[in-house]
Amino acid sequence: MEYIKRAIEDRVIKDLSTKNKVILIYGARRVGKTELIKKVIEKTGMEYLLLNGEDFEHAELLKNRSTGYYRRLLENKKLLVIDEAQAIPEIGLKLKLMADTIPGLKILATGSSSFDLNNQVGEPLVGRKKEYLLFPLAQMEFSVKEDYPATKSNLGERLIFGGYPELLHISGRKEKIEYLKDLINAYLLKDIIAFEGIKKRDKIVNLLKIMAFRIGSEISLESIGKELQISKNTVGRYLDLLSKVFIIQKVTGFSRNLDNEITKKSKWYFFDNGIRNAIISNFRFIQSRDDVGKLWENYFISERMKYLSYHREQVNHYFWRHKSQQEIDWIEESEDGLQAFEIKWNPKVAGQAPRQWEKAYPQASFVLINRENYLDYITNLNSTQ
Repeated sequence: MEYIKRAIEDRVIKDLSTKNKVILIYGARRVGKTELIKKVIEKTGMEYLLLNGEDFEHAELLKNRSTGYYRRLLENKKLLVIDEAQAIPEIGLKLKLMADTIPGLKILATGSSSFDLNNQVGEPLVGRKKEYLLFPLAQMEFSVKEDYPATKSNLGERLIFGGYPELLHISGRKEKIEYLKDLINAYLLKDIIAFEGIKKRDKIVNLLKIMAFRIGSEISLESIGKELQISKNTVGRYLDLLSKVFIIQKVTGFSRNLDNEITKKSKWYFFDNGIRNAIISNFRFIQSRDDVGKLWENYFISERMKYLSYHREQVNHYFWRHKSQQEIDWIEESEDGLQAFEIKWNPKVAGQAPRQWEKAYPQASFVLINRENYLDYITNLNSTQ
């Protein structure tokens, strides 16, 4: 099977060889965490023990929390790798004990749901962990193997089917659709359904459909609650859980306390276009769609998030809207200042920063993103090495 090198691979290997920290890799199910750790194991060449937290027998091996037992279990092993570590009770305390009492042991763990793994790992491993987020395949990863004409040709496909790695090995359109629908039902909702209970599944799926249709729109929790006949607080809790299993991500409004700026509502985007389209069962070709603008906006923002994460850039991100109805799709705030992005599918559409934005933030840069220049803002893999 074809393997596309992941952007974090070299850094994970370097961290394992140079740092006495527990390396944690988060990400949605099926984004390639298992294949990544296989590559890491292969390239480090260390004697290792590989466990899967969802395998009952493997989980039982870590049940007895004692230094003596762990020393015997890991005898002659330099590397412990735990896939789907969120399934193991008290995993944070167990990893802390091993890291503190077994000299020279390297630990690599993956997790598919941050609300489990963070709750169990965060506090026990303060100062002892290094975290990475693995996304579906990014254009910056595809670009290592494909040239510009291929990237241009593949854009429509990626807007429709997204970047889950296993899609590389599925050629038929029908089979790709079946894969994505099965991915949602069998994998992506697994953690949150287990957390909330099967009786809540319909509400959660219907909420996802609403979010899929309203990409790039400001969301009212109260109005959605009325549609679903649940409370606004429950809507907020479900959205938070869906973000913690890496299905959707929240973007809040930007303001520096100017009276005319609107910040109360949020926007939500999907981590992957294919998942969004599978939720609403819409896989029509780009040329026949009326939501291409939403697909393009979601695609660029998800790719930009991958780019910033993989480059370890500390950036706060927002949208901006003024009471005069002027708005900007994407704002980045960093040590270098403010950068505003307006995202347009049609490269012939001209654009400039809204007058109220320029008046309030004259030092901010402004970029119009379209199909002609978008790669300048989501590629450049070399700087991640």
